[in-house]
Amino acid sequence: MSTGTTRKHTALPKAKILIEALPWLTRHHGKIVVIKFGGNAMVDEELKAAFAQDVVFLRHAGLRPVVVHGGGPQISAALDRHGIATEFKAGLRVTTEDAMDVVRMVLAGQVQRELVGLLNQHGPFAVGITGEDAHTITATRHQPRIDGRRVDIGRVGEITEIDTGAIEALLADGRIPVISSIARSQDDGHVYNVNADTAAAALAAALGAETLMVLTDVEGLYVDWPNSDEVISRLTASQLEKLLPELSSGMAPKMEGCLFAVRNGVTTARVIDGRVQHSILLEIFTDEGIGTMVVPDEFAQGASV
Repeated sequence: MSTGTTRKHTALPKAKILIEALPWLTRHHGKIVVIKFGGNAMVDEELKAAFAQDVVFLRHAGLRPVVVHGGGPQISAALDRHGIATEFKAGLRVTTEDAMDVVRMVLAGQVQRELVGLLNQHGPFAVGITGEDAHTITATRHQPRIDGRRVDIGRVGEITEIDTGAIEALLADGRIPVISSIARSQDDGHVYNVNADTAAAALAAALGAETLMVLTDVEGLYVDWPNSDEVISRLTASQLEKLLPELSSGMAPKMEGCLFAVRNGVTTARVIDGRVQHSILLEIFTDEGIGTMVVPDEFAQGASV
């Protein structure tokens, strides 16, 4: 076989992949995609690098990505180094005043800076902000109910207001906003630790995003976990609402965020496996997709989204 023929054969699959992506590129062009960065993708070097490539690819492909991140593993490690105990209640980290100082330092000073740096290896795109900046996220004290009683878990915030002005300005300038899930207080001049899944969903709704994507460490929402590893590929908001009481404490805020997003104007919300390299591109630009997609009830009959 000649060299020219070999080149044609190796190039053809690449061309087919690009053509398969064309309708999805057309559909999503100019649209905002909010991506919650978390799980193994945050701590594995190869996955971090692949994530950064995916986000920059979206930007070059004409989409407008916004990244929201937490930093659970990094926060736990830093608290250990400072001799501060880690405790969870109702699936949320109990955040004392001392712990909040560490949370703020880790999210804004470590995790965000590393992610911005990875993205900016590909060009001058990423700009890091926190929810405190320009009043982007405002919150009040969140007191979850456990066994019917409200419990104080410290400086953990419940979002009361979103101001998208700073994010929209960055998007208009062709930048990729990278947002740490810290909120300014509505009432006492302090700051709050906000669940990053919840923050991503609130920002997606406020921005009128086309899609919310939540990276996690499982393949998606399982039909009957732990008895089955079959993944639900698509479900409506009402179907998801019925399943929420049965979900694990780790998956519940992710799926609650997806439900909030599609009930507040976001076209689709997706939970995808962040352990798979380039999972974002696979989900957005291929026919198969991976993970679980939540759609508004009006798309119950399988309308294309």
